[in-house]
Amino acid sequence: MDVERALYRSATGYWANKLLLPLKLVVPQPLVARVPGLKTNQEIRVGVVLQQVRGRLLDVGCGANRLAHAYRRQGGQAVGVDVYPWDGVDQIVENRAELPFPDGSSDTITFVASFNHIPNRVDVLAEARRLLAPGGRVLLTNLRPVVSRLWHLWAFWDDDQHERGMKSGEVFGFRDEELAELLSRSGFRTTVRCALSLGLNHLWSCEPAR
Repeated sequence: MDVERALYRSATGYWANKLLLPLKLVVPQPLVARVPGLKTNQEIRVGVVLQQVRGRLLDVGCGANRLAHAYRRQGGQAVGVDVYPWDGVDQIVENRAELPFPDGSSDTITFVASFNHIPNRVDVLAEARRLLAPGGRVLLTNLRPVVSRLWHLWAFWDDDQHERGMKSGEVFGFRDEELAELLSRSGFRTTVRCALSLGLNHLWSCEPAR
């Protein structure tokens, strides 16, 4: 199933965004956003994840909090947390592995282009298990290391690449086998892995292993 298709109002828009992807990758994203019918990489990530969110949402490493804001506009309950004081964040936390929420308080926990920026990943996944309600799931997006490194070098317009920068313990994405092993070791099983942007990005859907 192509999870990107539902983002577009017509098949024409879907295929235009697919075919123009190489151009969209080299053109600064603020310029892409000005072209009617074209979606930026960020809009694609957030839009695809938004389709998969169910119930109470916790977005970890939310940045400018676009996902939570969009979900609330749909009538959903959402909170976005981050260790960095981006404009729009709901709650700034000191440690993403020690969040001020009760056990089982979230139905969906998301890491949208943020999991590689979390040094204490195993502890954060353990915290996600604590916070997930029965039947809940974790959604995350992941760029493979080579693609991520190239994108970080090129995306000069993105404050996330330059204002905050890369800190100790952060990595430029994960190889599929690395991420699968990390999730498994942390007590999660992957239920779905979908390709985005012609396979340059991927959406992972996981739930606690029984």
